[in-house]
This record gives sequence, C-alpha cells and structure tokens, in this order.
Amino acid sequence: MISVKGITKLYGDKKVVDDVSLSIAKGKITSLIGPNGAGKSTVLSMITRLLDNDSGDVLLEGENIFTQPNSELAKKISTLKQSNHLELKITVRELIAFGRYPYSKGRLTETDNALIDEAIRYMELGEFEDRFIDELSGGQRQRAYIAMTIAQDTEYIFLDEPLNNLDMKHSVQIMQILRRLVRERNKTIIIVIHDINFASCYSDNIVALKDGEVAVSGTKNEVIKKEILEDIYEMDINIECIMGHQICIYFDEHADATVDDFVKEQAQI
Repeated sequence: MISVKGITKLYGDKKVVDDVSLSIAKGKITSLIGPNGAGKSTVLSMITRLLDNDSGDVLLEGENIFTQPNSELAKKISTLKQSNHLELKITVRELIAFGRYPYSKGRLTETDNALIDEAIRYMELGEFEDRFIDELSGGQRQRAYIAMTIAQDTEYIFLDEPLNNLDMKHSVQIMQILRRLVRERNKTIIIVIHDINFASCYSDNIVALKDGEVAVSGTKNEVIKKEILEDIYEMDINIECIMGHQICIYFDEHADATVDDFVKEQAQI
C-alpha cells in the first residue's frame, strides 16, 4: 500500500499541489483524473520521486520513499513518463532490457534475459523485438515501453497518460493489458488519464483532482457521479449505465454515433 500524506508543490508563490493526501490500494488500478492544470502529473511525479516535494510524505509499505536509495526504490516501483521518447537508435529488445538495469547494472544474466523474453511474449512483441523503436507505430511503441516496466518486475507501476496520441483501438488494447497485469500478476497500477470513460470502465479506484487538491477519492462507482463530475469539470455531464459500465455523456445531441462507437469498443473488456 502507498500512503500519500499532505504533499505540496510550489512554483514560486503558486501552489500547484496543495496538501494532497490519498491511499493507493494494492492489486488495483487507481486512476488520477481531473481537468488540465489540476496537478495530476505533478502528484504522480512526487509519489515516484521524479520531482521533489516541498512538504509531506509518501510511504511505501510504511517506509518513506524519500529516504530510500534509488537502487532499492527502482526494484519496488517503475514509472512510465508522459514524454518517453528516446533519441537513441535502439531495438525493442534493447529498450525492454533497460528494465533490468536496477538488477543487472547493464550486465544481463540468464535470469534477466528470461524476464525480458517473458515481457516480450506478454506484450506480443516477438515479431518486433529486433526492430528499432522509431520504426514502430504509436501503439506498438507504447506496448514496448510497458514491456520495459514489466521486465523491471516491480509491484507498483506508475503511468503518466499512457494513452496520449493513441487512437481508440490502441487505447483499448493498452487498458486491457493493464487489467491483465492486475488480474494475472497482481500488479498495482496508478495511471494519470484524461478520458473519464476509460477511467470509469477500467479502474477500480479513482482520485479526482481540481486546482491542486483532491476533490474526491473512492471506488469508480463512488466517483463517477453526475454531480461530482460536473463540479470538477464545470460542464454538463450525464451518466448512463451501458453494458454494466457508467458512461459519461458530454457530447451534443448529434453525437450519438460517437457514443455508440465508444460503447462498442468497451464491450471488448
């Protein structure tokens, strides 16, 4: 379990994250949602120690992450940032091998290679493993980066907007993979996500942020409610239960086809 206690981040005199406290349950997908500028990515970056906090604590299994050595923390949490494009000319397999660095320090063992092979199989990247990363489509590239976090073999996986620049089909594929990681490997996944319908359909728990503060936190059914979301996003939102999922309708009256297309995609869950 991860306990976040009163973390705050200031840029100059402006508090971009203000006294945020939350709990992240093990073996679940927890989504951070909210409008632009709500502080979602900043919160995730502080929890993973990619960004220094100005106050507060983050406890991982009761231990303060800010006092743990980098080498040990990298065996407990893995992070996929929003901007993860490498300038290096490397293959898919070489990228995934980076996930083993906390253990091998660049000298891959038989165990490391076995875990790399397993991650490649899990993400169905066998036919691409010798291709260069820049030769892949957006969806294939994102699968490769997620395979790197799988090879790192941490219990906690943090993903900052992994659906960025992906079309609906590839977004669904990525979210289905994350659900498999939870179901089959008992991973704990924390994700920053903009699309509230993807959050509703694939999350277990949701933390909604607004103006750098936690507006509401709970199970997805506790958070995906008309009055809560309208307050957070400051717009009209209707919610319908479709195929067992709470779907937020915020399109105009002529957008029925768009909604239907989305719902059909969710039927694959």
